[in-house]
Amino acid sequence: MNEKMKMSPQKRATLVSSSVATLLVIVKLILGVASGSVAVLASAIDSLLDMLVSAFNFFAIKKSEEHPDEEYHYGKAKVQAIAAVIEGTIITISGIYIIYEAIKKLNKGTVTTLLTPSILAMVFSIIVTYLLVNYLLKVAKETDNLVIKADALHYKTDLWSNAAVLVALGLVYMTGMDAIDAVFGLGIGLYIIYSAYEIIQEGIEILLDRALDGDMVAKIGEIVSNHPEVTSYHWLKTRTDGSTNFVEFHMVLRPNMLLLEAHRIADQVEDQIFLLDTKKNWIITPHFDPYDDEHMNIAMLHGKHLARVKKEK
Repeated sequence: MNEKMKMSPQKRATLVSSSVATLLVIVKLILGVASGSVAVLASAIDSLLDMLVSAFNFFAIKKSEEHPDEEYHYGKAKVQAIAAVIEGTIITISGIYIIYEAIKKLNKGTVTTLLTPSILAMVFSIIVTYLLVNYLLKVAKETDNLVIKADALHYKTDLWSNAAVLVALGLVYMTGMDAIDAVFGLGIGLYIIYSAYEIIQEGIEILLDRALDGDMVAKIGEIVSNHPEVTSYHWLKTRTDGSTNFVEFHMVLRPNMLLLEAHRIADQVEDQIFLLDTKKNWIITPHFDPYDDEHMNIAMLHGKHLARVKKEK
């Protein structure tokens, strides 16, 4: 089997987005510099960052797909979250730079030239970016990969910013007012910064081991509690690394139950939890209790805390 056949959909998606971004950088950068349009130059810089980020995402996905080893028992999937935070930060920086260039043009009042070639370039960019966004969204839906979702969101913002650039160039062409180009560039910069917030937030939440969303946690709780041989459950904890969902819980069973029976019940509960999201891997760690020790554990922890406070005094 050749390397192309072995390549995962996520890796292939990052290579496609890198190639598209490279093409757009060349077209936009040449016309942006030649025409003096802040909006086109801003779009070119954004595409350059897209190219770098997509290349970085390829290596992030490659690293995240490595199997657990003696040093990393849970694998390296959180590299995806790190990549998302870095990508969001780079997007934010590019937005700030675009705002800077727009303000500078408003102050200096420079003239925009080569409007017709620039307009054609932006039309081409919109068509190519639209096709890329649809492709990335398809891969993101199939794989539920955080990096691809971030890439899709990024290029989706590019699609809107490219449309805004096209409108700006059209208005400058019709009215001759070059300030319109700078004003649109300013708006694009603000929009790009706003769009980066969601990417950074999701990446940070994964790095901080935020619990799965409330609906998912509730469904897991229902599966455990609805099993006819489970008396009750407590200490349900969840997190995700972007590719794998981790679940821990204590379930109360009959005190005289055989370990073989308890293991059978755990397998049945786990099988149902797996079906909640078949796109993700699951690592489920059940703990068997002969009685509900939740309140006792809380009391023990509270007692240890008080003892430590007294000792410190």
